[in-house]
Parts: sequence; C-alpha cells; structure tokens
Amino acid sequence: MISVRFFAKYREQLGISTFTVAVNEIDPGKSTVATLKAVLAAKGDVWREILYAENTLCAVNQDLAGDNDVVASGDEVAFYPPVTGG
Repeated sequence: MISVRFFAKYREQLGISTFTVAVNEIDPGKSTVATLKAVLAAKGDVWREILYAENTLCAVNQDLAGDNDVVASGDEVAFYPPVTGG
C-alpha cells in the first residue's frame, strides 16, 4: 500500500487528508510519482486539477520528489501547495 496525503487547500478541496493506493493499482517495481498521479487523476476533475497544477509540490517519505522519482509499497507520498513563511 502507498499512503497518499493531501495538505492545506488540497485537503479542503478533496474533503480528505489521506488516501491509500494498493500497489497492484500501479506498476509495482517501476512505479513513479507520475504513475501514481495518473492513477489518482482518474478519480475526477478536482484530483486532476490538484495533481497537475504547475505549482503542486510532492514529497516521497518526506523528501521533495519529482515525477520521475520511484514509489513503492510502504511509501508515504504527500501533495501540497507551495508555502511561504514570514
């Protein structure tokens, strides 16, 4: 299983903070963030808008990740909007 987390406005837009994806829903061993995003985007327009927004950030196991980074069973993948502090 891959645990997917959504933060800030993404959590509010989807109405959930966590979602689980079974590894058999994606290609085990060759799965990337891009593969996971495609599976999740198939859930609907809001999902697609969030996942493919130009400024959406992603982390795999709390490390910033890109579309080509590998994901595997047991990983935590988080999607969140850019943040600022001050």
